[in-house]
Amino acid sequence: MSRPSRNQARRRIGELRASIAYHEKKYYVDNDPQISDAEFDGLVSELVELEAAFPEFISPESPTQRVGGKPVEGFRTITHRKPMQSIENCYNEEELLEFEERIKKLLPGEKIEYVAELKIDGVSVSVSYRDGRYSQAVSRGDGFQGDDITQNVKTIKSVPLAVPEKGGIEVRGEIYLSFESFRAANREREEQGQALFANPRNAAAGAIRLLDPREVATRGLDVFMYYLFLDGREPATQWETLRRLKELGFRINPNSRLCRSLEEVIRLYNEWTEKRDSLDYDVDGVVVKVNSAGQRARLGATAKSPRWAIAYKFPARQATTRINDIIIQVGRTGALTPVAVLEPVKLGGVTISRSTLHNEEEIKRKDIRIGDFVLLERSGDVIPHVVSVMKERRTGKEKILKWPDKCPACGTAVFKPKGEVVSRCINPSCPARLRESILHYASRRAMDIEGLGEALVDQLLESGLVKSLPDIYTLKKDDLSGLERMGPKSADNLLAGIENSKTRDLARLIFGLGIRHVGEKMARSLAERFEKFEALVKAGESELTAVEDVGPKVAESIRFFFSRQENLELIKRLREAGIEMRAAKAATESRRPLAGQVFVVTGTIEGFTRDEIKDKLESLGAEVGTSVTRKTTCLVVGESPGSKLDKARQMGIKTIGEKELLEILGRK
Repeated sequence: MSRPSRNQARRRIGELRASIAYHEKKYYVDNDPQISDAEFDGLVSELVELEAAFPEFISPESPTQRVGGKPVEGFRTITHRKPMQSIENCYNEEELLEFEERIKKLLPGEKIEYVAELKIDGVSVSVSYRDGRYSQAVSRGDGFQGDDITQNVKTIKSVPLAVPEKGGIEVRGEIYLSFESFRAANREREEQGQALFANPRNAAAGAIRLLDPREVATRGLDVFMYYLFLDGREPATQWETLRRLKELGFRINPNSRLCRSLEEVIRLYNEWTEKRDSLDYDVDGVVVKVNSAGQRARLGATAKSPRWAIAYKFPARQATTRINDIIIQVGRTGALTPVAVLEPVKLGGVTISRSTLHNEEEIKRKDIRIGDFVLLERSGDVIPHVVSVMKERRTGKEKILKWPDKCPACGTAVFKPKGEVVSRCINPSCPARLRESILHYASRRAMDIEGLGEALVDQLLESGLVKSLPDIYTLKKDDLSGLERMGPKSADNLLAGIENSKTRDLARLIFGLGIRHVGEKMARSLAERFEKFEALVKAGESELTAVEDVGPKVAESIRFFFSRQENLELIKRLREAGIEMRAAKAATESRRPLAGQVFVVTGTIEGFTRDEIKDKLESLGAEVGTSVTRKTTCLVVGESPGSKLDKARQMGIKTIGEKELLEILGRK
């Protein structure tokens, strides 16, 4: 194809940007995609190529500019044009009725309508546009001043980069993290040995303050908008505000309702008190706003809150209990995690007896002591966490936790990386680490040693048969015969599984070693790049950061792992045991017929576990995701499918059943 003229390129770039913006809105805002992923990717690829050839036409509102290339040094402080006030809370129907009585006294004889909106438990943000272009985003801060988070908010796909309105626009809303994204973030943090986020709001707040927008873009943040100012003025009503926001391309919460009376508000509140667990994001109440902007102006505000709005909070999933003890657990990566041993308490239908306290800094920040009475909270399926300490109930007998300078399991000196809050044991043969390390190494996603489960690993450690990871390759049938539930056939099967693991692919070995920050996907990238384990061991930082998804922090972690003599000794013993330490030859295209396709599985398939399906599809070249997105090309539907099937149908994504899956896998 011949190179277009400058005028042709400028015209085509404009067409592509408009088309991409339209389809991003249909996908991320309206949940109503109009083209396939391949077609959308084709539009983006064409735009990238044209902008590369004609860089003078690149502009900030181009969809190729969502994620900035460089981390920021820090956040500037910005003064809000209009204060971002907090909303007063109420906790029962009586207090809500009192709110209305106050309004009626100030607006005697006037008819009052309300707009009721679900209260998203997230992070407030103000976003400005100038001449129709995305301009600035500022956090709420203290309500008068906030942080300049422009580059981070720009990465959120449901935030348009351009709007069909040329005047000055300011919109306000709530940035949040879905439960699915929250679970994914915590799985990744657990895999990397980092402290887990307490709840989605905590995770969203942490993500939006990251200094690298590229990392923010990976977190799955989203936003609902609910306020609009056009050249400093609001629309005539809140209901009109929501309508205009949607027209301008912003995402609004679909569960808002115009209520002609407070009775309608109460009905909506009762309805969502029962239904809130059906949502994929956290809500903690209903925000009730006077609909008329004119009435709101006359009602005014106190020093802290508007008089025309109130948050009717849902019943708290909280309980009061006592911390009987704080123990230090040592995880697979050596992370020392404080865990509160609680006086058992019922919370959300579950008896809670333990709660993570995350790390030493968190204990200091909240001044948590052994013997304290604390407020415990559990939201949805999120792990329970300590909200606050009831210091007024202290008797003076409470004890401050002395943080250990040595690993409580093996006595090795604790190491705390610079700039991090988590202390670690760096001894790979630490008994506390060893159990989890062996289980991880033997897991299906790593070296896949069938039969080497928790009960058996505990026996091997207790009997002294295994004192370090390579010891599993020295086990003999006679060693196993004295163990509980280990007959001759079970022993033969286990030894066969251990022997078979010696020929696993290099990517599995890298993942199985549990190098901090190196997950399954990154292990595959490293194996493909270096091919031989020895090359990875010797790789410098520049070689490592040249690998996809490997940044300076990950490269530093890999280099630290291979700089430890005890780890090099462990690798030497694995090599002597006969472990294959090179990548399998790349499969040919004919053996990877699903290359480039993204599969998602919902429901159960008879005869297969979810991991087995994932393994088989990946062996054919497919990528297997956990949620239905624009990138999904096929949904495998088994028995009792979940909401993924509804979403796939809405988006027009191809679905297949058990029969078609077996045909793809070659088992007709």
